[in-house]
Amino acid sequence: MKFLQSQGVEDPILSVVNLIDIFLVIIAALLLGMASNPLIQAMMRNDVTVVVDAGQPSMEMIVKKGDEIERFKSSGQTGQGEGVKAGVAYRLQDGSVIYVPE
Repeated sequence: MKFLQSQGVEDPILSVVNLIDIFLVIIAALLLGMASNPLIQAMMRNDVTVVVDAGQPSMEMIVKKGDEIERFKSSGQTGQGEGVKAGVAYRLQDGSVIYVPE
């Protein structure tokens, strides 16, 4: 019954060890969250093109070729000029668009 009478002084280093354990769990959760992000997985490939806000005035394209990354922002205005037909785009029933180069 001695253990009921003694108050027992806690070692302050034990609380530090508990804080370290909590931080390790938080770091592991953040790393797992980053690993499951589809944009980061896509950027690990050699050649990637990402279109943000497609068809909107604020549209932006991010193109990665090898180690080089370029960003293209839309001015919101329609372009005009001379050119040649480069291919055909088809919109499918599910709403996706397929581009077929000639």
